[in-house]
Amino acid sequence: MKATAKAHPIQGLVKYHGMRDEALRLPYHDSISVCTAPSNTTTTVEFDPSRDDDAYVVDGELVDGRGAERIRTVVDEVRDRAGIDHRVQVESRNNFQSNIGLGSSSSGFAALALACVEAAGLDLSLPDVSTIARRGSSSAARAVTGGFSDLHAGLNDQDCRSERIDVPDEFADDVRIVVGKVPSYKETEHAHAEAADSHMFEGRLAHMHDQLAEMRDALADGDFERVFETAEHDSLSLAATTMTGPSGWVYWQPDTLEIFNEVRALRDDGVPVYFSTDTGATVYVNTDAEHADQVEAAIGDCGVETDVWHVGGPASVLDESEALF
Repeated sequence: MKATAKAHPIQGLVKYHGMRDEALRLPYHDSISVCTAPSNTTTTVEFDPSRDDDAYVVDGELVDGRGAERIRTVVDEVRDRAGIDHRVQVESRNNFQSNIGLGSSSSGFAALALACVEAAGLDLSLPDVSTIARRGSSSAARAVTGGFSDLHAGLNDQDCRSERIDVPDEFADDVRIVVGKVPSYKETEHAHAEAADSHMFEGRLAHMHDQLAEMRDALADGDFERVFETAEHDSLSLAATTMTGPSGWVYWQPDTLEIFNEVRALRDDGVPVYFSTDTGATVYVNTDAEHADQVEAAIGDCGVETDVWHVGGPASVLDESEALF
């Protein structure tokens, strides 16, 4: 009972913030994202009746504490659905830097959920798998379905699941994501826990339906400017909410702001480019294939390490020859 899966992390375009149910990780509202490739997480899972305990290893480090609790919620849900009680060995590996705002929890829990489902012999659709991944991280639900995906808010697994959004192929193929890496430790889970305590939270909820409708229409039309302008505005809205919570989270660093200013300067010169951040200091700089080299050079001149990524697909099961153990 062993399987290996791979998933790509997400860039939030219209981001969720806060959860109405922390155990099931049910968000207050829908959220939309795009998967980024070739960044990915590969995870191997084996249910073994001869084991006495679960073991979780991520990037060579044994996971315990709160991290292990979150992994266990996904594993236990699969065990319950499959009707098994075997202990499990999990090994996961990222090919990109984690915990700097690049969505490693999304790809990590997406790959974990799919590998667990496959190893347990369950026959589930990707939207079904997304409800399991959501228990580890709401963003992971969208990493399961991949591409441009929409996690619908709800009160149960029938409603709160991720679905792929159809976009024009030429639009998806042309998107380039220049990543300006700004390492800075973050506490996303704590920020979610206190989201509703911000006096800005109700204001964010009030405009969220319009924001989501705008993003869905723009994606359906393949309208680059509207998609990424909306994502940029949403990033600013999210930051206003996190900064005005009880802990006053300020994720951005001086390099973050320098990248923002460089993006705006490029845009003033006619380059199609927009910035976006999740809960972290690292910046996604969204542009098209024609301008990717120019944009990467400009962001690199801000003194940060860069990568150029493209739109990634859904989580997938790998051949047994690619297992991590």
